Amino acid sequence: MADPNPPPPEETLKHHLEEVITLLNKQKLEETVLQQRAMPRQELVETLLHKRHQAALKQKLDQLHAADIAYILEALPLEQRLQVWNLVKSELDGQILLDVSDAVRETLISDMDTEELLSATGLLDTDEIADLAPDLPEEVLQELLEKLNDQNRKRLQSVLSYEEDTVAALMDFGMVTIREDISLGVVLRYLRRRGDLPEHTDKLFVVDEHNVLKGALPLKRLLTNPPEKPVSEIMSKEVVSFHLDDDAEEAARAFERYDLLSAPVVDRESKLQGRIGVDAIVDYIRRKSDEEMLSQAGLLEEEDIFSGVWKSAQNRWFWLAINLVTAFLSTRVIGLFEDTIVKVVALASLMPIVAGIGGNTGNQTSMMIVRSIALGVINPSNIKRLFFKELAIGFLNGTVWGSVLGLIAYLLYQDVELGLVMMGATLLNLLVAAMMGITVPLVRDRLGLDPAIGTSVLLTAMTDGMGFFIFLGLATLILL
Repeated sequence: MADPNPPPPEETLKHHLEEVITLLNKQKLEETVLQQRAMPRQELVETLLHKRHQAALKQKLDQLHAADIAYILEALPLEQRLQVWNLVKSELDGQILLDVSDAVRETLISDMDTEELLSATGLLDTDEIADLAPDLPEEVLQELLEKLNDQNRKRLQSVLSYEEDTVAALMDFGMVTIREDISLGVVLRYLRRRGDLPEHTDKLFVVDEHNVLKGALPLKRLLTNPPEKPVSEIMSKEVVSFHLDDDAEEAARAFERYDLLSAPVVDRESKLQGRIGVDAIVDYIRRKSDEEMLSQAGLLEEEDIFSGVWKSAQNRWFWLAINLVTAFLSTRVIGLFEDTIVKVVALASLMPIVAGIGGNTGNQTSMMIVRSIALGVINPSNIKRLFFKELAIGFLNGTVWGSVLGLIAYLLYQDVELGLVMMGATLLNLLVAAMMGITVPLVRDRLGLDPAIGTSVLLTAMTDGMGFFIFLGLATLILL
């Protein structure tokens, strides 16, 4: 049966948000006006008016898909968000908690009591409960474990024992298994009796009596071959599979490389444990992309746009502090050459150009390296070649643009030596930027740190400091 409330297109979704905001604002306006006027039975009138607005808002929400409500909740300030959240149908609570961002989920869970959380998560599959588990209060998680049957309890505990960025954290248990010694006709009758299939099912997993993975039967082969043929003859024995502790990022690359819709997950004894679907991979890629964008902006974690000032400020402190320290160090470099700047005032207006172009070059190089690390194409055998390639690019760019900047400096100040200083400083700083653009992300990766986090901040600090030092150092040697 088709979903009665399919996700609407983007424009319709924005229209839903506008309608909800209009209803909320109308309620607030009418209640404010009513409170400013004295009238008989005012409390009763206020109650009736409030109930009417609540009914209209609830009617609107009841028409929406869980993912659309999640979008609306993320777009509302905290007070209105909780007001809408309390009107959502209880059977949608669990799915909405899965769909909202981590930061918004925290505010919603904090507004729910134990019984509400148990009711919401009780409607979810085991793998979905595992997704919510890190955000649930300890007592709620314990009660959930007690309510699950033995099989699901073991599954949940197994998933929770693995790190967040592993295949185990992404897998689900919605899979169909068959034996290889039966015919395709038997498989078809089994599927008809079953009634439905897990989402994104493109293949059935073939296992033996010990649940060891033997292969996979694509649905396309099942439907296009005679029913009397055995599964063993039609199934694919070469199957892309993953282990529970495999890196999720490597799994995502495999899904892209082999155009997978689903893949089996096995333990070290090749026993089938679950499957990983393309929907989980897409969610993972989106989440990692969001995390990298935030980290490049100097944010430690995802931030609710409507969270409190104090919490948001704390989230931004770490890299702001790093920026402050590096900026102070850069000023100390400039302070070493105060006498030079006093004697050649033009240096004060030119040196930010050298630092700026170096920072841009370093960031370009580092982004290429970070991307290559993420794709797994960098290894010890090609690092040296890559290093010299980026140095060559830095030398070429430094020569070309250093000459351009040197010519501009000469035309502005009619000073050949100043033009030479500008050209030499640009060349040297671009070489430094290229070296740092490679070294910083590689070192962070070697230390087990995310190469994307903080690289831009560190690079800017290094290229600024070295840019000032090189420029002012050359000026001291040549001009004085």
